[in-house]
Amino acid sequence: MAGRGNDPVVVIGLGRFGSSLAVELARRGTEVLAIDSRPKVVQSLAGKLTHVVAADSTDLEALRQLGVPDYYRAVVAIGTDIESSILTTSLLVELEIEDVWAKAVSRDHGRILERVGAHHVILPEHDMGERLARLLNGRMLDYMGVDGNYALVKTRPPREFVGVPLARSGLRRKYGVTVVCVKGQHDEFTYAAADTVLSYGDVIIIAGTVEQVERFTELP
Repeated sequence: MAGRGNDPVVVIGLGRFGSSLAVELARRGTEVLAIDSRPKVVQSLAGKLTHVVAADSTDLEALRQLGVPDYYRAVVAIGTDIESSILTTSLLVELEIEDVWAKAVSRDHGRILERVGAHHVILPEHDMGERLARLLNGRMLDYMGVDGNYALVKTRPPREFVGVPLARSGLRRKYGVTVVCVKGQHDEFTYAAADTVLSYGDVIIIAGTVEQVERFTELP
């Protein structure tokens, strides 16, 4: 069964991360079944979410009664109760949910979630801290890690590559990065071409390994 972006999603654990995720998914038109063990939390979200219920996510029969096995994708957003997080994740795997995402509060927690079958582990606090640290250094305007050691970065062109067509700049040969898109001061982003000439006011999106993009954005 192939998943689609608008498939219904189960979100379990409605703390700050889980509730924000559930509300944003619903705002974007995705059907959400939101579950939390705390009735007060569920009640506070009743006006924002169509399907929000109080239930114990560590109870396999409760998950079955809520129809959780019918969902393709589920997110375990339980953070502080590590035991419940791990047990809930393992039950979703047992119910053969095909795409299980789980929030971890530490790398050790994340490794356990992977061992019990989570397909994706999220470390929101760690990832945001790492991203902010990168943005505070060099000329990065935005940063997105891709598959471990690869990244897309929004930045401004270094001085040595301004006014020279990309094909003649030697940029990829010198630094290993590729300019994917370019945005002029009053323009929209467009794909970069061999004859694209960068200007001082441009914003560019580059792709490369983490080491390559960091080195590139530290150039004057």
